[in-house]
Amino acid sequence: MGMKTTVEIADPLFAEARREAQRSGATLRELIEAGLRKVLDERQRARTKPFRLRDGSFRGGGAHPGVRIDDGRALLAYARMGLPGEPDTIEAVHAMLDAEEEP
Repeated sequence: MGMKTTVEIADPLFAEARREAQRSGATLRELIEAGLRKVLDERQRARTKPFRLRDGSFRGGGAHPGVRIDDGRALLAYARMGLPGEPDTIEAVHAMLDAEEEP
């Protein structure tokens, strides 16, 4: 059993809560407790430190020398490097792409 208390609730809110409790088959007490739990949980989550993704950037000169960052076909080919039937090195990717461009 819980603690008994008296709470003053605005008439329209009380009427709406009573209708919702009847509609859902819950008691008014269950509905009020669920709402109070929800508000308290939301406030607790708001007080906790939000998730922050660590800085995964690197310090240096940017992309590996020779990487064609402005070529979408090359970027897709780099992603497939090392897969069966695909080039294993940046140089091999470039040779494949250059051969595709030749008439």
